[in-house]
Amino acid sequence: MPSPFPGMDPYLEGYLWSDVHNALASKIRAFLAPQLRPKYAARLEVYVVEDISPASEIGILYPDVEVLKIRERRNLTASIPASNTATTPAPLTLPVIQPVAVRIPTVEIRDTANNRLVSCIEILSPVNKREPGITDYRKKRQRLYNANVHLIEIDLLRRGNRPFNHPRLPDVPYLITLTRAGSGLIDVWPVKLQDNLPTIPVPLCEGDPDAVLELQAVLNAIYDEAGYDLSIDYSQPPPPPAIS
Repeated sequence: MPSPFPGMDPYLEGYLWSDVHNALASKIRAFLAPQLRPKYAARLEVYVVEDISPASEIGILYPDVEVLKIRERRNLTASIPASNTATTPAPLTLPVIQPVAVRIPTVEIRDTANNRLVSCIEILSPVNKREPGITDYRKKRQRLYNANVHLIEIDLLRRGNRPFNHPRLPDVPYLITLTRAGSGLIDVWPVKLQDNLPTIPVPLCEGDPDAVLELQAVLNAIYDEAGYDLSIDYSQPPPPPAIS
């Protein structure tokens, strides 16, 4: 069963996101590999970051983490401290929220002769779009730009802040960007809920034609293969933020 949305499905932004993220990276590599051979190869690189402030994702990305528990009133005699003054029972008990290790897959395109990184395809994670993770991600973006690596960023999450700001950046749910190495320019594909995902170029070394990535075909393929429709109740609201 296909998704009822023509482009990105906002219902995939919740607890399914980790699986969606991994599946997107793997399928992007599969779509690009035939175009890249024999001069280039697509590799999956996975890095791990600690989400040290996961509270904003509880109930969305981390649905099984308990946040709050109301302490039950017990008909027990309160312990009497040394001062003989009874303490006031705390009405709430809050568990300590521990950091969560988040595995973030990226797609790296390398030349097969020297294993040099040519292009990097980043699929943004919620931890990349809020502090403190967004600061570290912005540093990574700058390192890639300084190393003359082409950077494609796929932002299919409505919540959080974008890694870069510009006064002409449109207010849309989703955004695909391409920063060509050394160009000083960012190509932007704004995506609304009613839009199909774009087909974008994937730059290679100078003198070689761009590869082509059909993002909508990639998303449709993983939606069907993973059977996400079996896990989604479309009669319920999607993960936040709310849709008008």
